[in-house]
Amino acid sequence: MHFEEYRKLDGLALAALVDRGEVTPAELLELAIARAEQVNPALNGLIIPLYEQARRRAGQHLSGPFAGVPMLVKDLFQEMAGAPHYLGNRALKQIGRRATEDSELVRRWLDAGVIIFGRTNTPEFGAKGITEPLAWGATRNPWHTDHTPGGSSGGSAAMVAAGVVPFAGANDGGGSIRIPAACCGLFGLKPGRGRTPWGPQFTEAMHGMSINHVVTRSVRDSAALLDATQGDEPGVQFHLAPPERPYLEEVGRDPGKLRIAFSTRSPIGTPVDVEAVRAVENAARLLTSLGHHVEEGEPAIDSEQMTADWLQMWFAHCAATVDAVRRETGCDDDGFEPDTLVMAAFGRSTRASEYVENYQRWQLYTQQLSAFLQGYDFWMTPTLAMPPAKVGELATPAWQQAGSKLILRMGASRLILKSGLLEKMARENLRYTPFTQISNVTGVPAMSVPLHWCDNGLPLGVQFIGDHGDEGKLIRLAAQLEQASPWMHRLAPV
Repeated sequence: MHFEEYRKLDGLALAALVDRGEVTPAELLELAIARAEQVNPALNGLIIPLYEQARRRAGQHLSGPFAGVPMLVKDLFQEMAGAPHYLGNRALKQIGRRATEDSELVRRWLDAGVIIFGRTNTPEFGAKGITEPLAWGATRNPWHTDHTPGGSSGGSAAMVAAGVVPFAGANDGGGSIRIPAACCGLFGLKPGRGRTPWGPQFTEAMHGMSINHVVTRSVRDSAALLDATQGDEPGVQFHLAPPERPYLEEVGRDPGKLRIAFSTRSPIGTPVDVEAVRAVENAARLLTSLGHHVEEGEPAIDSEQMTADWLQMWFAHCAATVDAVRRETGCDDDGFEPDTLVMAAFGRSTRASEYVENYQRWQLYTQQLSAFLQGYDFWMTPTLAMPPAKVGELATPAWQQAGSKLILRMGASRLILKSGLLEKMARENLRYTPFTQISNVTGVPAMSVPLHWCDNGLPLGVQFIGDHGDEGKLIRLAAQLEQASPWMHRLAPV
């Protein structure tokens, strides 16, 4: 097999070739490694190669729906026994920390037959919508290397878009599957709360706000991988109803006539680029041509308060993560990025009563979104408020970093938290990604579909948000859109 043929096939197609004996897992792996070595100097998406381990696995008998298909996983949880596990953090990288066991998610991927040959770049602790950690340097977008692939699963998205692998591991606590999918012309499904595992060390992340899955080129790969990983794990706190049928069977199934509301207004009042508006308007016309009812509408949610609550939860969990890494590594502030230390300081300044009030408001937002979706099947928005930014464009300005250091020295984080300055900083930092957090807070499934390419050649996804348990319905619509407006033939120029 030549690379150009490999690059055009999705994971299920590659697995079918292996099953028919037309190609071996070892041959596929070497194609993937060669491509990674070719593009990674420009993209910096693969940070921890695991080639020899993968070569040994390629020589074994493999079974499952993806038997013999190369895969990369994100270096943010998704642990692999004996492999480095740094979370984008310098302190963990300095001590050479390695995972002691496979995560439940990785076990399920391996049971599906994949061959994992490396770990991908992520911002420190996955806390940003760009992938520019000090520990590893910036990852770049295969469609234009001056631009970001998004984050926090930017390393995975860059490698998939560059044709290294047909899919790669990702997770999403505020948009981190959908944002890089939108930036890189990929399909990105964020399953609903509790649909995929986190074990064995814990069974949910941030009260279920963060969820594991993948970024893919095809809808059917995403569906089949969700079939392979969804379901209860030992110690799970809540038991979800299983899907009505395998998710792969939803691909090609008639979605029926859907009622879809759409909005292009930023929920936090920040500007929305004309390309993002155009992406949704074009999608609305496509949906209408497919027989769906499309109209403007949005849920009655105090989105600015919800975003502040989302941030407060992030900061509190960031504080707990920093403290845990300090205990493990003995590292001082030099082991962490300045932005991370500020987030952690704000997290420590949150009182327990405020944390509880925040969490209780989540239930209100969930009820409000569900009430809105009683009248619609989905809510459609831009995935991003603007085309993929240039690398470094969204980095914290020097003046703000200096102010952050002053806040830390003065111990004034509590004062800043109550002053309203934090909300202003948040609005500035989230102007790029104001649409994605709502599905994390409410725990519903959502997806970014690659339906738009900007005038400068960069992709820009369209987001669809469903209600609880709507993964199958989302996949049905995504597959219909994939057939009506194909994207698999579009190849990044890198």
